[in-house]
Parts: sequence; C-alpha cells; structure tokens
Amino acid sequence: MEHSDIQLVRRKVEEIYRVESRRVLATLIRLVGEFDLAEEAMHDAFASAVEQWGRDGIPNNPRAWLVSAGRFKAIDVIRRRSRFDASLPKLAVKPEAAAEIEEDVDGGGVEDDRLRLIFTCCHPALSSSTQIALTLREVCGLTTEAIATAFLTTPSTIAQRIVRGKAKIRDARIPYQVPSMEDLPARLDSVLAVIYLVFNEGYSASSGESLTRADLSGEAIRLGRLLMQLLPDPEVIGLVALMLLHDSRRKARTAENGDLILLEDQDRSLWNWPQIEEGHRLAEQAFAAPMLGVHAIQAAIAAVHTSAADTTSTDWAKIVALYDLLLRAEPSPIVELNRAVAVAMRDGPQAGIELINVILERGQLARYHLLHAAQADLYRRLGQKVEARSSYESALKLVSQEPERRFIEKRLRELDS
Repeated sequence: MEHSDIQLVRRKVEEIYRVESRRVLATLIRLVGEFDLAEEAMHDAFASAVEQWGRDGIPNNPRAWLVSAGRFKAIDVIRRRSRFDASLPKLAVKPEAAAEIEEDVDGGGVEDDRLRLIFTCCHPALSSSTQIALTLREVCGLTTEAIATAFLTTPSTIAQRIVRGKAKIRDARIPYQVPSMEDLPARLDSVLAVIYLVFNEGYSASSGESLTRADLSGEAIRLGRLLMQLLPDPEVIGLVALMLLHDSRRKARTAENGDLILLEDQDRSLWNWPQIEEGHRLAEQAFAAPMLGVHAIQAAIAAVHTSAADTTSTDWAKIVALYDLLLRAEPSPIVELNRAVAVAMRDGPQAGIELINVILERGQLARYHLLHAAQADLYRRLGQKVEARSSYESALKLVSQEPERRFIEKRLRELDS
C-alpha cells in the first residue's frame, strides 16, 4: 500500500474514533460487562483497524467491525488473564459473525447502548455527583479536567468519584440496562443533567482551540430525542427544546478564524430557523405543563432570545422574570450571574455590577472566568477602564479556552486605544 493510502486510512480511523468511540465503548461494556476491560478492548480494536483496513479496505460498517473486533479482543484478554470465569462462556457462545453484530449495533430505539449506559451510571446506588461524573467520563468521553470545570472543582476530586463509581457498579453487580418504566422517573433528573452537561461542553468547550464541539452537542440532542421517545416527560421535552434553541445559533457564534462572536454582534440570518421553530414548539409544550421544571424555564428564556430581531429589542424584562422563576426552582450562583447580566441589559450596567459584587462578596464563583468577564464588560460599558482592566485580567488568568482567551485579550487592547 502506498504511503498516502496508509495516511488516508489513519485519518479515517482517527475520524471514526472521534465520532464513534464512545458508542463502540458503550456497546462493548454491554457485551463484556466490565468498564476497564471494554475500554482496553476498544483501544486494541482501533489499533487493529489501522493495520487491517490498510490491508483489506475500510468495511461497510466500521462501528460494527470495531465492536466485533473489540469483543474478540476482550475474550483474548480474559484468556491471557487465565480467568475463565462465567463471563467467557457467555461471550463465546454469542453470535460471532460481524453481520449479526451489525444488526445488534444498529438496533437503535430504546436499546441504544449509550442511553442504556447513562441509565446504568445514574443508578440510585450511586450519589448524584458520582453518577454525573462517571457518565460524563466513561460514556461521553469528556476529560477529567473538563468535568472538573463543569463542576467547579478539582480534577483529582472528579477522578476519585469516577473510580468509586466504577467500583460500586462492579461490586454491586448493577446491570447494564434501561430500567423499567416505573423506575425511569427516579433516575430522570440525573440523566437529564448528564445530557445537558454534555451539550454544554459541545456548546462552549471548557478548554482547547475551538469554542464549540458539534459532535458533543449533536450527540446530546440525539440522546435527548431518544429519551423523549422513551419518556415524553415535560422536562425531557424542555431539555430538547433548550438544546435545539442554543444549538440553532452555533454557526453565528464564531468567525471564520474561530474567534468568538457575542450574541449582540451575531448575523442572525445564520441561525438555524427550522431548529428554532421546532425548539419554540417544544418549549411552549414544556412550559404548559402543570409542574414547571427548570429545563422548561431555561427553554423559555432561550425562546425569548431567538424571538428578537436583535439584543436592543429583546424582551429583557421577560427574561429577568423567567430567571426569577428559575432561581426559585433551582437556586445557584450561576443562575444569579445570568440573571445579573439580564438585569444589566434591562436596567443598565451598574445594576448588574451590584448583583455580581454580591455573588463575589459571598465568596462564590471567584474562580469562574465568565463572572469576571461579565463584570469587566459592564465596567467597560460604563467607561470605567481601570475596573474593567482589572476584571478582564482576572478572567484571563482563569480562562482555558483559546477563543475566549483571544476575545479577552482583544478587549484589553481596546481599553488601551
């Protein structure tokens, strides 16, 4: 094979790894029943793919090929360990043909392996924080650092939660399955939290060179839709609406060079209007439920944003009122910060600064770069350059995403001009 052909296969395998590796892993965990073994087998399967696809060509269904290869790798590992426990005969008697694996992999519906695994990780035997951390790492492939950023904690804390969670699932023999309909509601809050955190990492990556990760936000929406088919609860509908409305603005949020474009400067003709239409319809459906949930409220806020022609004509009073509802339903400093920004847009920058200072005086969000960036922007709008500079510099010390870093540096340069 020519060198260029080998490079082509390598690039294809890397692309499939980025898009499909967590789905392959989820299926392997179901088949072999063990996190670490499934992960080792998956990596072996991808390594084999580079060699075999280079020799034999890329198969018609790469994911099914990888699942089949990974399963055989797992059997090999068990043999090497000389641990002929109950799992080996179980694996060995299953259909070995790739075609049968392909049918299994493409089964879809409620049998989707990633959704099944999310429900497994969100088992009531685990604490809520462990459920979410474990799922984000093992099912969705987020780094420990990214999860720590989402939780506003340290990577070592998250790593400990993940290890404890995996041990609990193994020791308690928690099955890898979607729970029965009567057990679904008890796990719903954690599952929704996981899906939304995955979406958020795709909507605004916690670190790296890109502002967004379309693969993560797209996968979160896909899982949300699957869950909505399984359980059309108003909060599930609200979450899907929220994700659709946020994602509808993705193309307008970055320039061609990857730089961040703020909402007030976005070209709204680039927004995905069919997605907005669907999001509005689902948001109205969720908001009409007798018990109003947090995702329905957030979807309503997103719907107000996508209903306006620009930020000056946005109904900020309505957005502040919705944040008031959200604060009562689920108080948090992040919601307070978002409300402070909305108040600033309604009543002026000084009103927003006073609310942000209250959060800081309580000792909250001091290491959250977006708080300092929001504070800096409000000072900038008031023409208070010294205070704006100080806040931008605080944000710059904490930011870990390149587009946001460049944006803050640009603002600092503008203060000097």
